[in-house]
Amino acid sequence: MSVARQVVVEADGGSRGNPGPAGYGAVVIDPATGEPLAEAAEYIGVATNNVAEYRGLIAGLAAAKALFPDAGDALRVHVRMDSKLVVEQMSGRWKIKHPDMKPLAARAAAILPSASVTYEWIPRAQNKHADRLANEAMDAGRDGRQWEASASTAALDSPTAAPAPSGSAASGSPAPAPSGSSAPAPAPSGSAASGSPAPSGSPAADALFPRPEDAAEPVAEPADAHSAPRQSAGTPQTGWGSAPDLGAPATLLLLRHGETALTPEKRFSGSGGTDPELSAVGRGQAERAAEHFAALGTVQEIVSSPLRRCRETAAVVAARLRLGVRIDEGLRETDFGAWEGLTFAEVRERYADDLTAWLASPDTAPTGGGESFSEVADRVAATRDRLVARSTGRTVLLVTHVTPIKTFVRLALGAPPEALFRMELSAASVSEVAYYADGNASVRLLNDASHLR
Repeated sequence: MSVARQVVVEADGGSRGNPGPAGYGAVVIDPATGEPLAEAAEYIGVATNNVAEYRGLIAGLAAAKALFPDAGDALRVHVRMDSKLVVEQMSGRWKIKHPDMKPLAARAAAILPSASVTYEWIPRAQNKHADRLANEAMDAGRDGRQWEASASTAALDSPTAAPAPSGSAASGSPAPAPSGSSAPAPAPSGSAASGSPAPSGSPAADALFPRPEDAAEPVAEPADAHSAPRQSAGTPQTGWGSAPDLGAPATLLLLRHGETALTPEKRFSGSGGTDPELSAVGRGQAERAAEHFAALGTVQEIVSSPLRRCRETAAVVAARLRLGVRIDEGLRETDFGAWEGLTFAEVRERYADDLTAWLASPDTAPTGGGESFSEVADRVAATRDRLVARSTGRTVLLVTHVTPIKTFVRLALGAPPEALFRMELSAASVSEVAYYADGNASVRLLNDASHLR
């Protein structure tokens, strides 16, 4: 009869660019003592955050199985990750729609019997050991090498890791991995993995491994249910491998509202009087955007323009993500004055001189007391600074309009005002800008409407 074995697996993955240079990390832990029993990490080339997180899960489950190859069905693994997407999909509560995720989820599910594995979402701050391993792997890849267990300091850097006894997998002499693999081999006899971690009935084990009669109890979703973007302890990779470590950026996802009746007619629709609702097409676009962000699993906060079309779009996304919506006046559209509701041709016909002056200078306002692009830029810059200052290491979704989104992008690029006329933004499209601690910004996405197809 197999002796029951219980371990905790903490796993993580990151991508510096999403997609960009990526790596994963995983650690197997004795739940009774907190001691790390085995570590795994690997640089995997260019990939997304979600792919890297799944790869971390696969490595962690494989490492746990390798530690106790004879345990069979008696092995119980409690997985802890800060990826809401992976936890919910592997728990069976969320559907797996993305074609890149399906084979990875199948690989993870095939390692151990489903009844042997439980999943728990944890905040990023509680996943530091695996996060550090993932960043060690990405650092190694940046330097043209692979991660080596013997050089890892993740166990020492992790404040939650208990000191490992001499000879254990975490003591600086980890069990050797098979050649060409970053997964650890079973720990040698006498190591922390050679005994029976967390014997059944211990308080630590009972907290992580519920008895069968407890297993059907619903688990409350954490209030902060969505993990921050996996960029931690990394520099945006733009070819400068020696750049300093700038930490996790503040990431702003910029969602243009869905269509209104005025959108396909290309009419000026600002904040100076017109406040249309979403059309049936626009509501469908908002639903598809909501599914897109749910699949990403990275949005932690939603902020919306006060105008109706944005509030309606934001409400659809918020309902899908189970988040609230905060209104920010700084995200409203330009006031187009007397041009509100008119087409470009109609404005040219009625206000030709004013239109020519407006096109020539960002300091010129539309006819009838509208708002100049310079005034909009000042408003958007102030809004950006407020949001970035409180969003380091987090992903915030801004539901806003054409001019504010173009302005966020223009300012991030350091482009001149006339760049506004050289960008196109479709209804319900997504753009993305990351802001780093040194004041620099990185435009990662512009006018992405792939989720609408």
